[in-house]
Amino acid sequence: MKLLIVTVVSYYQKEVLKLFKEVGIEAFSSSEIEGHKKSGDLVAAQSWFPGVKGGHESLMFFSFTTEESADAFFEKAAEKNKNLESANPIRAVVVNIEKSLEVNNH
Repeated sequence: MKLLIVTVVSYYQKEVLKLFKEVGIEAFSSSEIEGHKKSGDLVAAQSWFPGVKGGHESLMFFSFTTEESADAFFEKAAEKNKNLESANPIRAVVVNIEKSLEVNNH
């Protein structure tokens, strides 16, 4: 079992969801995050005016999946990144799972 973690700017959400479907990842979680590329953005985000955003609207997806699905996602995401018209590629990492506790619903 692997943990696949993907981050992407919100604009590419549909692309990631399409890739998940193509590689057979049906169960995943997502969270809205604020992405920063340089320290200046972080300082701006901590301004006196809380309504002023300093980062970029981004998403983080994660899924406990098979090695095969994770590898297939990497291949397809790398291909997509070659054709993106943006400096914000789809980023992904895979983490090995040493132990897991799963609940079986009967």
